[in-house]
Amino acid sequence: MLYTPLLPGAAAGTLEPRHVVVPLREQLPEAVHLRLGRITGAAPERNTLHVENLEGEVEDLLYDQLIVTVGSVSRRLPVPGLAEHARGFNSLPEAIELRNHVLRTLEHAETLEDGAARREYLTYVFIGAGYAGLEGLAELQDFVADILDFYPRCRVTGIRWILVEAGERVMHEIPRKLGDFAERELRGRGIEIRTNTTLQSVTEHHAFLSDGEQVPTRTLVWTAGVKPQPVVAELGLPLTDRGRIVTDACMQVQGNENVWAIGDCAAVPDPARTGEPCPPTAQHAIRQGRVVARNVAAALGAGGSKQPFRYKTKGVFVDMGRREAVAMTGPIRWSGTPAWILARSYHLAMMPGAGRRARLLVDWNIGLLFGRDTAELGGVAAVKAPATHDAGVPVTPR
Repeated sequence: MLYTPLLPGAAAGTLEPRHVVVPLREQLPEAVHLRLGRITGAAPERNTLHVENLEGEVEDLLYDQLIVTVGSVSRRLPVPGLAEHARGFNSLPEAIELRNHVLRTLEHAETLEDGAARREYLTYVFIGAGYAGLEGLAELQDFVADILDFYPRCRVTGIRWILVEAGERVMHEIPRKLGDFAERELRGRGIEIRTNTTLQSVTEHHAFLSDGEQVPTRTLVWTAGVKPQPVVAELGLPLTDRGRIVTDACMQVQGNENVWAIGDCAAVPDPARTGEPCPPTAQHAIRQGRVVARNVAAALGAGGSKQPFRYKTKGVFVDMGRREAVAMTGPIRWSGTPAWILARSYHLAMMPGAGRRARLLVDWNIGLLFGRDTAELGGVAAVKAPATHDAGVPVTPR
């Protein structure tokens, strides 16, 4: 299980990547049978899921009660060149690859004699100024600023960061005052923010913006929203016009007595906004999970009755690196270092497992003392066969 709010920290070297994920077998009770596989479809009328196992074989999995919690993926728009040249920031592999890519652009730019040629490699464009875009850009910018002394030519040329947002302001999910603080903080670091601007097209060497600018860049990161996992459309369940599963307030899927849905893939009615679904945030999904568990138990005759989901957002935390953040806890709004401390405390409390929380604390404290980890992990997943050796050189196993 990926703890998504800490993804920017893993990408920017403040956290060990393994420490922002939680192995399910560590957290689930022994009575739970965990099966790894990929859902390929379903037949709700027969209470059946079609599952492809790790060997690639498809089998039918029968169920008495089904809870759909498959989450979301990045929402891609039909922008020319986007699929070929943009990078995502919605999963741990994407975050690590982005970190590796940024380091590679610095390394390559450092080898170039021409300053103009270096600028193309040292310009980073983020599309979408929501949580993922703003936090991801802020953390990576902080990361590059920390290690720039190792790249003297890049330091002379300078790094250019651009955040592009189609709306009128950044972070429309939070109150304007907090969004304005976040924007001022980023602009103070030299980050360019383009609101009311969209991406028109992208090539290997350029990003074309709706304001007419042609930005030379080798790095474009797409963080403009999410959509339900594509497999949701293959489950035979009713969907909204945005592709989320239609449920009632008890998270029971419309027209199905034994199917439930929660999280980003479900349009659970938001008690705080009449007629609107709950926002795709972790704090909503976690609490929906607790309620739907009790509702399934009630449906199985374990006592009690179904209860509607009732929850209002208790707060928001946006970590921007450099010990800066914005936060809202109830009616109280925070900014700067106090908000940064609150954000880290909240994420520490929400991370499942005492062992994972201890690892986060160690990572953060090491970072405060020794700075960020600058190692590239590009070759970790690339080796698929034993390395070859020069002919005639014996290799002794150990």
